[in-house]
Amino acid sequence: MSHGGARRAGARAAVTNTSTPSRSAQYFAVVVIMDLIGDIAAIRIPLPQHGDVTPEELYTEAREKAEQARADYASALEVPHDDLREDPQLIAPGNARAAREAADREIRHLLAHGRDFHGGRPYKLQPLARAGGMTPSGIRTAYGPSETETVARGIGRTPDSRRARPPVTPEPS
Repeated sequence: MSHGGARRAGARAAVTNTSTPSRSAQYFAVVVIMDLIGDIAAIRIPLPQHGDVTPEELYTEAREKAEQARADYASALEVPHDDLREDPQLIAPGNARAAREAADREIRHLLAHGRDFHGGRPYKLQPLARAGGMTPSGIRTAYGPSETETVARGIGRTPDSRRARPPVTPEPS
C-alpha cells in the first residue's frame, strides 16, 4: 500500500471513530458544557465580596444564598440542554433579555401608578424621571392606557379621573 493509501485508510478510521464518540470524548463534552453552564451562572449571579454586604455579619448568609441561586440557575440551564439540546450560551442572553423586558414593563407600571393613582397630588415628572432613568418628557410617553389598566387591575382601584389618560378607541374597520 502506498503512503497516500495508508493516509486515506487512517482518515477513514478517524472518521469512523468520530461518528461514535468514545467514552472519554463524551465525558469531555459533558465537562465542557458543565464548565460553560458554571461560567454563565457565575456571570448571571456574582458572589458578594467582603464589603458588599452590610452589616458585615450577614456576608456569609448572603454568599450562601448567592451560591444556591447560582446552583439553581445552573440546573435550570441544564434542563433545556439535556432535554432539547439547546445551547446554554444562547439560552442565557435570551433569559437576560426577558428579565430586562420585565424590568422595563415594571418601570412603566410604576410610572403609571405614580402619575395616575395619586389623587390630586401625582408624583412630579422630575423625581419619577430620575428614579426611572428617563427624562421628564420621556415619562409622558413611557406608559399608556394599557399600563394604566394593568395597574388598576393589579391594585383593585381605578385611576384618578383627572390624571388618567382616556382609553384608546379602536379604529372602525
